[in-house]
Amino acid sequence: MKIGDVAREAGVSLGTVSNALNHPEKVRPETLEHIHATIERLGYVPNQGARQLAGGESRVFGLVLPRLDHAFSLQIANGAQAEAHANGYDLLIANAGNDDIVENHYMRYFLGAQMAGVLVQPMANRSWKPEHLKGGVPTVYLDVHVNETTDCITPDNEAQGRLMMEHAIACGARRVAVVGEARFMQLMLRVRGMCDMARESGASVELIGFGDWNTAVDGYKAGRDLASRDESARPDFIIGLTDVLAAGVVDGILSAGLRVPDDMLVAGCDGNPLAWGGPVSITTIASPGEEIGRKGVQLLLTRLAGTPVDAAMLELAPPTLLARASTAVSREHRNRADVPNLNLGEYL
Repeated sequence: MKIGDVAREAGVSLGTVSNALNHPEKVRPETLEHIHATIERLGYVPNQGARQLAGGESRVFGLVLPRLDHAFSLQIANGAQAEAHANGYDLLIANAGNDDIVENHYMRYFLGAQMAGVLVQPMANRSWKPEHLKGGVPTVYLDVHVNETTDCITPDNEAQGRLMMEHAIACGARRVAVVGEARFMQLMLRVRGMCDMARESGASVELIGFGDWNTAVDGYKAGRDLASRDESARPDFIIGLTDVLAAGVVDGILSAGLRVPDDMLVAGCDGNPLAWGGPVSITTIASPGEEIGRKGVQLLLTRLAGTPVDAAMLELAPPTLLARASTAVSREHRNRADVPNLNLGEYL
């Protein structure tokens, strides 16, 4: 079936059907409704490839996510899709499976499919480098800062780390342990913020570079090991670099016979609701995922329009703490003043 069949059935010109599909603002509402009813009745599906070969404008963005089992990425997708649809664009999502090669493959695929623009959320390790698309396709990187000349929408991961360490200190923590292997840029920046805040306040911090960011079993092992220490060497506040690790830490502490928060306080960092189903609700940082997705699409639209980028477009709301049961403490605990000297060790 061709577009001409729709025009004949609807009793309108070919150009009117084309406008209904590509520029609906140019068609009267009653005519637009009639054409869409005809399309639905006939089961017509536009040939996007033929349309673009004929010089039509693509109205599709591509989004490459590292994986689809983390709420932060899903929130980015929700924000991007809502903003794209609000501006008359569709959004196609690809799952890179935390693989740089697959990530680059999907970016090249989106280029070949003549997307209007591409959004990418990489899991950026120390050796990661961006794969910039050629051919004039605007690209925006999400949740990571590349350089001053590359379009990025980036949360302040250092500020997230500082805020969580500040909360630990406000809870009266004397010994803080940070659990997780900081092999990605986002996690390294969180640790840096924690260390800076601890240095300024004189808190004692132990960095435990163990635990994959999305593996609760690693958090369980770390939590059980820490809870099994002699009380004099045991941290009273544990920060998981992700909520998944923190949830595992809680389970590990409970399995060792201690209580959260009565014996040890625990918090996460990335606002991941998928990790909040355990026996103790976890204190964390509110996720800016939807805001990042929306702003990413807004930046693509600005590039497509050729207008200057407003600095405010790149700014995100400051991180906020979500205090829950895992760090609920008594007034007496909060008022502790016997904080020992800083012991950060070597990091970064």
